[in-house]
Amino acid sequence: MKKLGFGFIRLPLINKDDPTSINIEEVKKMVDLFMEKGFCYFDTAYPYHGQKSEDALRECLVERYPRDSFLIADKMPTIRATCPEDYPILFEEQLKRCGVEYFDYYLLHNIWQKSYADTKKFGGFDFINEKIKEGKIKHFGFSFHDSPELLDEVLREQPQVEFVQLQINYLDWESPSIRARECYETARKYGKPIIIMEPNKGGSLINLPSEAEEIFREYNPKASNAEWAMRWAASHEGIMTVLSGMSELSQLKDNISFMADFKPINSDEESIIKKAAKILSEQAAIRCTACRYCTDDCHMGIPIPEYFAAYNSYIMTKNMGNAGMYYRRYANGRKKPLNV
Repeated sequence: MKKLGFGFIRLPLINKDDPTSINIEEVKKMVDLFMEKGFCYFDTAYPYHGQKSEDALRECLVERYPRDSFLIADKMPTIRATCPEDYPILFEEQLKRCGVEYFDYYLLHNIWQKSYADTKKFGGFDFINEKIKEGKIKHFGFSFHDSPELLDEVLREQPQVEFVQLQINYLDWESPSIRARECYETARKYGKPIIIMEPNKGGSLINLPSEAEEIFREYNPKASNAEWAMRWAASHEGIMTVLSGMSELSQLKDNISFMADFKPINSDEESIIKKAAKILSEQAAIRCTACRYCTDDCHMGIPIPEYFAAYNSYIMTKNMGNAGMYYRRYANGRKKPLNV
């Protein structure tokens, strides 16, 4: 498998204000070029594009190419699985939407503290194991947006998991809120291959401050900001593929230009990327070192450094989606107040 996956999460639209108005003809052109250049991994999920992503995948890919010429990854929407009976209903609906009889890769979507507890409670792992035995799931994993401690717990308790999908990019690598490096190291400790999502942080690493762009251009005037981010992500050991949510043909062409014959970054490029990450991090509104002295004595159990990091992430990238998700995660999963 080449190290570029086509994420059906930010497809071209006919109406930019309507996520369901997917430009099917444009997506077909993108799929054709992707396949022509020897790439084959496609990633979708139940809620993407107002629940129209899976249908678009069927129309643009499945109905136009032999089933053995591509790989499909889909995800069980854990937020919708509120009882044991939901799993087979959702799974069969996904098979129908995608127009397939099996999934090459199937993930539990967005595992975090609550969704992991619910999946165990409602028999989600048992259901997945049944589908693996039936041949309807070839490879099983989960996508993850939480702490390395929880990741360690899940991988320890669920040894049948074959791979994990993590948010990894050079800005989040040392982030005290996302803790990408620690999550990566935890997955590798268990020997799990990794699929990377958000290598460009939802597009936030494309439009960079001029100071960061200058150091990139000085070293390689031809390389796009996406190339720096994608190659950095794909260069780590144990990476299966790096997903890119491409929303226009030009983005696909750019990604193919450096991923078709992928070359890992060298030591000079690594140093330059660290400088760019430092420039971005210095834009943080709150200079918090995450020493956690404040949280040790907080009677309300508030994860203060994590909240600061989520706010800083928004200030640096203007990406409310990521920052908001982590804010809600901390609010719902924070420690209980101390007895005083």
